[in-house]
Formats: sequence, structure tokens, C-alpha cells
Amino acid sequence: MADIKLYGADWCPDTKHTRAFLEQQGVAYDYVNIDDDRTAAKWVMEHNNGKEKKPTLDVKGLVLTAPSDAQLTEALRSQRIVS
Repeated sequence: MADIKLYGADWCPDTKHTRAFLEQQGVAYDYVNIDDDRTAAKWVMEHNNGKEKKPTLDVKGLVLTAPSDAQLTEALRSQRIVS
């Protein structure tokens, strides 16, 4: 199991971008398509004031919603996933 769980949807451009960014950085993550997993969709909504925002990431307990590349990089550094 990876330190990062990425919740999103296959059709979502922001999800696609975040997945590509993590892959370019060589960072492992677990992907959950919330269109196929209602429990995961509920988790996303619980962390986004009732909204199904994509992507939502759990980075070692730090929850990020639709982060910019810079925000995601900072989170990866603060959680010591990258240096």
C-alpha cells in the first residue's frame, strides 16, 4: 500500500493531471475511481463539505483537494515522501 491515496474519476482532467504529475515524479500512489466506489465517494464528500471534489488526495493523513503542482510538491516534501 502506497503512502498516497488519490481519489478521482477517470474522465476528470484534474485527476488525469495529478496522476501524470505523480508518475513523472516517480511517486507511488493508490488510485480509487470514486465513480466505481461509493464508499470512497462518501469519504471524499466528508472531507470537502459535502462536495464530490476531484481529485482529493490523502498524503499520509494530510488531505488535499485539487492541489496545484506546487501544493502537492510541498505536501510530498512535508510528509517526507520526496526530498
